[in-house]
Parts: sequence; C-alpha cells; structure tokens
Amino acid sequence: MAFKAPMEIVVMALFSDIYKGRRVLITGHTGFKGSWLAMWLKELGAEVTGIALSPESIPNHWDLLSLECNDYRSDIRDYDAILKIFKDTNPEIVFHLAAQALVRRSYSNPIDTWSSNVMGSVNILEACRNTPSVRAAVIITSDKCYENKEWHWGYRETDALGGYDPYSASKGSVELVVASYRRSFFSDDNSPMVASARAGNVIGGGDWAQDRLIPDLLRSITIGKPLAIRSPLATRPWQHVLESLGGYLLLGMNLLKSHREFADAWNFGPDAGSNCSVSEVLTRFKEHWDSFNWQISDKPLLHEANLLYLDSSKAKSTLKWRPVWDLEKTLEATANWYREYLENKKIISHSQLLSYICDAQNINSVWCKE
Repeated sequence: MAFKAPMEIVVMALFSDIYKGRRVLITGHTGFKGSWLAMWLKELGAEVTGIALSPESIPNHWDLLSLECNDYRSDIRDYDAILKIFKDTNPEIVFHLAAQALVRRSYSNPIDTWSSNVMGSVNILEACRNTPSVRAAVIITSDKCYENKEWHWGYRETDALGGYDPYSASKGSVELVVASYRRSFFSDDNSPMVASARAGNVIGGGDWAQDRLIPDLLRSITIGKPLAIRSPLATRPWQHVLESLGGYLLLGMNLLKSHREFADAWNFGPDAGSNCSVSEVLTRFKEHWDSFNWQISDKPLLHEANLLYLDSSKAKSTLKWRPVWDLEKTLEATANWYREYLENKKIISHSQLLSYICDAQNINSVWCKE
C-alpha cells in the first residue's frame, strides 16, 4: 500500500506490506501505546483485534481515535475468555502490550501487578500455543526489566534481569516466562516464533496515565498549577511512542517471514542524546510550550531508579533498526499534539504518523524499503 505524507512524499510497501490483510491481535489496545499501534496497523491494512480493559481516563487516546476493529473488553488473567477470543478470531500474529504499567501503582497494589503482568502473559502465551493460526508473537516488557546497577552505560539483552519495585521485577519475570516458553514449547520449526521487546521511556500525544511525567505536566497546565516532580535528576531513555512501535512492527515482520533467529529478546531504545534528566526534559519541553512551571515535591519518595540506559546495538546491527526522531523532535511532536487537542480539540495522531513515516523514508529506514 502507499502512504501520501506531507511534502507529497510517497512511501511504498511499509514493512514489506506484510501486515496488509493480516489478522493481528493486540492486547492492551485501549492503552496509550496499544492505541497508537492499532492505528498504525489499520493504516497498514491489517485486520485488527484488540483485547483490553476499558480505558481508565476520560479523555483517552483510544476513544478519540474511533478506530474500527474487533474490540474485546476482557481481563488477560481470565484464560478461558482469552482463549475463546483467540479461537474466534484466529490471529496470525500477536502483540502483547496489556499490563499494569506504573511503578508507583505497583507499590500500592503489588498483587494486581504481579498477576496481570506475569500470569496475564502466561495466559497469552498459552493461548498462542493452543491456537493453530498463530505464527508469531511479540511480548512487550520494559527497559526496567534489568537488574539496575545505575551504571553509566546501556543495558544489553544479555545483562541480568531483576527489579527493585514490583513493576520492574514483574517485567523481569515476564522475560523469564517468555524464554521458558520459547525453549519448552516454541522451539521446533512448526511452532510460533516468540520474541520479547524492551523500549525506553515512551512519550507522545494521547497519554493520560497517572504518575507519568508528560500526562502529569498536562494536568498541571489544565488546572493552572505548578507541576510537582519527584526526582528532577533521574535520567531516562526518552523516546516517542512511534519509535518503539516501529521496532515492534519490524520485529514482527521478520518473525512472519519465518526468520526464527529473530525469536529472541530485543532492546529498542533511543540514541545516547535522548538520555537525559527529568529537569532537562521539562526545560526543553518549555521551548515548545511555555505555559507551565514546576517545583520539587516534598512528599516521601518510593524507590525508583535514578539512572537507566538501554543499549540497542543488537537491533541496529541485526534488524537494521534505527531511531527516526531525536529528543527535540519527540518533544516538539508531543507538545504539538496536546496543544492541538487542548486548544482546538483536534486529534493529529494520524498526521503525526505520516510525518514520522516521511522522516523514516528520508533516512532510509529499513522498514520503508521493498
């Protein structure tokens, strides 16, 4: 299929057109990342099925997009319900994003975090194992799955898994679950190919989750109060949501092409220049939207890592993946999305996707080629 993007640039055969007409199942499609992924897959011509709980916030990106897909509202901890959906829709590839995704919430509700993230993932893998149509699955975990030693270089896929808080530890556990299933059930030539993916701190328009920097910032702008930040010097690998999704789709493409060597763990993090502190992100965000201020919170802090980097050398050398937008472009796009929504009630997700694709073509991204 072809995209007509700004500047009349036309991109042919994105991801080798492999998703066109393909039955794709997304868990967590009503969430921030899942809704962007569903939109992109619809643009690629996929037949999309989603399994998720209803969105927690009003507004939310999923409802604003008004996408047409097979929309199932079900808890991934209910295996019988999940398996029935798999059997009814016969997906060919699964992108598993559904999770309890907040570090601070994992402290207040660890049981929900562990059961959703670990047993929910087990249920998805079991459904893949017991649905003959499934050829591939990409299980999304987190950059926080590593045993964080707060060192000044990026974590590689071979580094130790771990985690201090329940969220991080649960994501490390999911990686172990995926590796176990791959060895135990998905190792022969006729079995589905299963990979896991770890992205950086994803930002972009349409996120209204609690205890995330940009959504908290937008709430502070809306109510006209300074943003209270917990850890101004905490450093993270910031990246736009489309960066991680492009990596997931590229990985899924290779799995659907039966390249079993790609059934492995992968980092999709930003370049080193996008690793910066919370205070620096806010300072640079202010260059694109000046109507806010911030202050350091005096509330007691729960433990969160201060330093975290990802090393994406493996994805760059083997998958030929590379980031498209640097931090400056990421912050500009994010500010523009929320400004258009708050001031004009316009949803510019689709136009931003096309702009991203244009920029990917301009740097000869591997997924833009035949």
